[in-house]
Amino acid sequence: MSTDLPTVELSSGTVIPQLGLGVWQAEDAETEHAVRYAIAEAGYRHIDTAAAYGNEAAVGRAIATSGVPRDEVFVTTKLWNADHGRDRALAAVDASLDRLGLDHVDLYLIHWPLQDERRLIETWQTLIEIRDTGKARAIGVSNFEPHHLSLVIDNSDVVPAVNQVELHPRHAQRGLRAFCADRGIAVESWSPLGGSGSGWGADSRPNTLLDEPVLARIAERHGVTPAQVIIRWHLQSGLIVIPKSVHDERIAANIDVLDLELTSDDLAEIAALDTGERTGAHPDDLSLGAPED
Repeated sequence: MSTDLPTVELSSGTVIPQLGLGVWQAEDAETEHAVRYAIAEAGYRHIDTAAAYGNEAAVGRAIATSGVPRDEVFVTTKLWNADHGRDRALAAVDASLDRLGLDHVDLYLIHWPLQDERRLIETWQTLIEIRDTGKARAIGVSNFEPHHLSLVIDNSDVVPAVNQVELHPRHAQRGLRAFCADRGIAVESWSPLGGSGSGWGADSRPNTLLDEPVLARIAERHGVTPAQVIIRWHLQSGLIVIPKSVHDERIAANIDVLDLELTSDDLAEIAALDTGERTGAHPDDLSLGAPED
């Protein structure tokens, strides 16, 4: 197995490992174990968390005890919806750094755009301020549609380095990816294996991607699992990908895709799976936790 992780250079000049570990919906104890195992044993160098996940402290403890120097681990966290606005955002990043036990993160994202243009512009301008203080090496957004991206770009001189969105073979986000590519925005995939459970958006669908016969056939041809096929598809598509797991064997398997090469026929078969189905909510339909004032 090769663990020479591919990287993507962001518009900010920061280099991000293209494959990382996500920890959404992971409890503290399992997060700490998973992150430590991923870094110390499986070769990961990119961890993605968020204030809303409630496990930043566990991520920080795992990094500190992993035996790997801090400057070799790329850490992302996110500003939660209730913390939009300058004063709240400045306090929120300090709180996240305190929980993580770090003096900076490598990437700080606005977790959700909300439906408040004035506040969104103010929040993005505050993230620029946070970057300029050195508390974040790069800044970006999550769950932004083209109109959200245009809003912050048109009202500042800084383009988000990353847009992290729901993205998988059933929801390939081709239009959004093209929009981002034209503006030098790297695209990062959350729920890259299709998500979990029965879906949580108004028009979402349950995740059946891992049981998709097309992916099973491709996996059999290469002697790998459907999950490994999907992760490799993300990498070959130029996407940053952060599959979540708290199980050692799956964490190890998810990174064991660097010697796998999908063929043009494989990629064409996967492209045909794109139905636009989400397992999460559409960004324009959710303002969960938005501040009242």
